[in-house]
Amino acid sequence: MPQMMPMEWTLLYITFLMTFLMFNIMNYFAQSPNTQMKMKETINTHKTNWKW
Repeated sequence: MPQMMPMEWTLLYITFLMTFLMFNIMNYFAQSPNTQMKMKETINTHKTNWKW
């Protein structure tokens, strides 16, 4: 089997790298974010004046 030229190895590496990156980017952005907005819960604090 003849050896490939270094330039062909570089192009092969770039091709696989771009395919891998595009696959990961597409999977990352394919998920729709949750648009449900949570109501802000109010924390009831009872301030007491301590008189010693």
